[in-house]
Amino acid sequence: MAQKKLSEIKYYSLDKILRKNTQYKVIFGKRSNGKTYAVLERGIKLYFQNGREMAYIRRNREDIGGKNGQTLFANHVENGLIEKYSKGIWTDVYYYGRRWYFCRYEEDDKGNRQRVTDEKPFCYGFVLSGMEHDKSTSYPNVRTIVFDEFLSRTAYLPDEFILFMNCLSTIARLRTDVEIYMLGNTVNKYCPYFAEMGLKNVKTMKAGTIDVYQYGESGLKVAVEYTSPTTGATGKGNVLFAFDNPKLQMITHGDWEIDIYPHLPYRYKKDDIIYTYFIEFDGERLQCEIIRGGEDEEGKRIDAVITYIHTKTSEFKHPESDVIFSPEINPLRNHYTRLTRPVDRRTEKIAECFKLDKVFYQNNEVGEIVNNYLKWCGTH
Repeated sequence: MAQKKLSEIKYYSLDKILRKNTQYKVIFGKRSNGKTYAVLERGIKLYFQNGREMAYIRRNREDIGGKNGQTLFANHVENGLIEKYSKGIWTDVYYYGRRWYFCRYEEDDKGNRQRVTDEKPFCYGFVLSGMEHDKSTSYPNVRTIVFDEFLSRTAYLPDEFILFMNCLSTIARLRTDVEIYMLGNTVNKYCPYFAEMGLKNVKTMKAGTIDVYQYGESGLKVAVEYTSPTTGATGKGNVLFAFDNPKLQMITHGDWEIDIYPHLPYRYKKDDIIYTYFIEFDGERLQCEIIRGGEDEEGKRIDAVITYIHTKTSEFKHPESDVIFSPEINPLRNHYTRLTRPVDRRTEKIAECFKLDKVFYQNNEVGEIVNNYLKWCGTH
């Protein structure tokens, strides 16, 4: 079968989520399926229709500077959308100082090519890590707000959700007639935004579906779309990513990206457990067992001390004394927030297994939960 031509590939469309008529539109799925392109095209179209300016938000300064900023609208320019929506007035986009301007190029009397730039920008750039520089500026005409790559595989900023809310406050002020888009690739389902916004069903959503959340009688509505796996390059077009690696399913099918973590290398008995503690993170509860010894496949005893972590589905038997690590602050002495910062001999022994890479997991999903918890510990 011949590989699909670029013109035959079906890219993401905003049509379905726009019909939900919500203030927030959270859109995630596989890479390069046209999410950002579609939202930015809508912003361009609305600007020429009624003067609605756009705000483009990223997490860090390098995400929006230099080449990243200069090429943001490159595909829209190449596909002739600037000329189309401006009715021939502008043909290109000029980027300077975290602002984007429409422009065109003309020749002077001597045949020299000169750039003619619009007087005011149509899009403003914002960086969450540097919001203190934008608080005093007013953006009265911004109605389309785009937070790109809101899902992170590395680490989130301390109190990032609050930074994002402050950013929205700076841009929108008291206006309610705004469209807020949050765009991401399926790189990490353990995202603080989902918990902070009360998006409880994200981790169990099926690709190609949209959920709508409402918040009492406030009038606030959030639409969450897990984009269809058929958008973007599929089938033969993914031959370059056909390796047997679960991480690549995020690229080819839009599955959540999950690392490969070490599994339990041998059997153990209940008597081999010398200590048990627990981790609670993002609605997940894990049981962690420090094990001394065990048996290999031939029944030979193993002389080692490791930690084995698996899911816990039941309630705590001794919540007033069991050691529990959780981002939630609790006044009880047996509750701790950061495993990476031991405060006594007991927590030092627990952290030692992680420092020595002597931790094993029930499956990759459990490893992913712990990994995101440890990242939270390092960020806060």
